Amino acid sequence: MGEQQFGIDPLIVGRIAQEVRDLQEIGVQVAMVIGGGNIFRGVSLSSGGMDRVTADQMGMLATVINALSLQDALEKNGMHVRVMSALAIHSVCEDFIRRRAIRHLEKNRVVIFAAGTGNPFFTTDTAASLRGVEAEVDIVLKGTKVDGVYSSDPVKDPKAVMYEKLTYDTVINEKLAVMDTTAIVLCRDNGIPIRVFNMNKKGALMRVVMGENEGTLVE
Repeated sequence: MGEQQFGIDPLIVGRIAQEVRDLQEIGVQVAMVIGGGNIFRGVSLSSGGMDRVTADQMGMLATVINALSLQDALEKNGMHVRVMSALAIHSVCEDFIRRRAIRHLEKNRVVIFAAGTGNPFFTTDTAASLRGVEAEVDIVLKGTKVDGVYSSDPVKDPKAVMYEKLTYDTVINEKLAVMDTTAIVLCRDNGIPIRVFNMNKKGALMRVVMGENEGTLVE
C-alpha cells in the first residue's frame, strides 16, 4: 500500500522488484508468498457477519491480484517470473505443482506463490511455511513493517525490546507476534529458520541474505 489507505503503490512494488533482482544477480533462488490485506482482509469481513469460508476465498483472490502486480514489476526489471496459484485460475497463472515450482527455481525464475494454501482458515504465513517446506528452502524470510520481533507492540509500548534471536518454542509459548502457530510449527518440525525483518528498510533484504544481523532470527 505504501502511504495509501488501500490498493497497490507502484513505487513500493518497484522497489521490492529491484531488491529481488539484486538477489538474483548474486545467484540466490527466490520464491515469494504474498498476502492480500492491502485489498481485502477476510478475517475482518468474517467478523462483520460474512461466511468465513467465502471471506477467506475472497482474500485468496486478493493475493492473486497482488502476485500479478509483482510479476509485472519483476519482469520490467528483466527477470523471468512464474505466478503459481493454489486455486485453479488457468487463464491467469499456473496451478501450483511442487516439482514444476522447483524446476522454475532451478532455471533461475522467480516464483510467486498466490492464493495462500488454497484453503480457508489458513493464513499466508502458513502458506509461506508450507511452500518453503515443499520447495526445500534454506530460510523463510518474513517481511513486515517493524524491524523484528518485539517483547510487546513497539507502537503502543515505548519500553518494548526487540529480540535478536528466539527459539521456535519461545515464540509459541510466549505468543509473540511473529507468524501464526501453524506456520511456526511447520518450520520448527522441518528445521527451517525464520528471519523477521522490516521490508520497508531499503537494503534490508540483501543484508538478511548476506548473513548480517538484521531483524530477528527464529530457529
